[in-house]
Amino acid sequence: MNIQKEIFGGLSNGEVADLYTLTNANGLKVKITTYGATIVGVESPDRNGKMANLTLFLDTFDEYAQGHPFFGSTVGRYANRIAKGKFALDGRQYILAANDRGNHLHGGLQGFDKKIWLAEPVQSADAAGVNFSLVSPDGEEGYPGTLSVQATYSLTNRNELKMEYSAVTDAPTVVNLTNHCYWNLAGAGSGDALDHVVAIYADSYLPVDETLIPLGNIAPVKGTPMDFATAPMTIGARIARLQGGYDHCYVLNEKSGETLSVAAKIVEPHSGRVMKIFTDQPGIQFYTGNFLDGSISGGGKKYVKNAAFCLETQRFPDSPNQPQFPSTVLRPGETYTHRTVHQFSVR
Repeated sequence: MNIQKEIFGGLSNGEVADLYTLTNANGLKVKITTYGATIVGVESPDRNGKMANLTLFLDTFDEYAQGHPFFGSTVGRYANRIAKGKFALDGRQYILAANDRGNHLHGGLQGFDKKIWLAEPVQSADAAGVNFSLVSPDGEEGYPGTLSVQATYSLTNRNELKMEYSAVTDAPTVVNLTNHCYWNLAGAGSGDALDHVVAIYADSYLPVDETLIPLGNIAPVKGTPMDFATAPMTIGARIARLQGGYDHCYVLNEKSGETLSVAAKIVEPHSGRVMKIFTDQPGIQFYTGNFLDGSISGGGKKYVKNAAFCLETQRFPDSPNQPQFPSTVLRPGETYTHRTVHQFSVR
């Protein structure tokens, strides 16, 4: 296992962002920067040993700092959407930025993806990683409570990318953290990802309104274009039946007695690359890069519509306004935790 550190770039206020490169015994590499605790590379071989970066990236730090669609970022304080940028907690209403069609998205205007996190390398005989930490002060982006966050990303010799999050607060608040990698197992910029074969181990999902806020009910996937549980399907097989494409939260099947259960399996048939996702979260947001339009590029290759997919493990969107969903409230004395593992292989 190996960890390398270098300067990635600097902000106008003088803050400097570092870039860590994690390499395992099999040659798999993960590159992650302290800016947004953002994954900028996951380099893995195909069935012929050819390496490629499997996650969409930008070429320079300045491009990341200028803004992007959350490529590889750690998002919070609340990943996904909160309706109308408002929620009530303990009888008090809180107002957040309405930064997505009238709703609050991914922590607001200056979410965790736009912060430089403190970082400390961590290493063991079988894993190399980085522990990122951040303190979000009371009132930041409208959220109550000072929130202290830890996000540890590590790479193992079993070709696992582990993501482990924790948070504590000094006042009641809401928390929902995730990573927002855009995956294309054929390689970033290789075209669209519509021929990837996907299995999502969820018999139900959350229907949404026209602004992608859950309607409140949990619906079965069977017999709908949302069904990736009955049999694996290509992303493109039924995407045309959905206005805009996939951008929905799936309710993962519960596995009794398992702390981490398999959430999804993705196969890219041409390269032979396979990715399996395990998590302890109740939901996974499936998004198919619907808003990519070729205006952003990396490595000289344009990212076209559907150039990648996201599978973001998380609590449910808009839970602060929907008490029938699993709670996202965190109170003093409690610890928020979230564990997800991406396992890479070839066939």
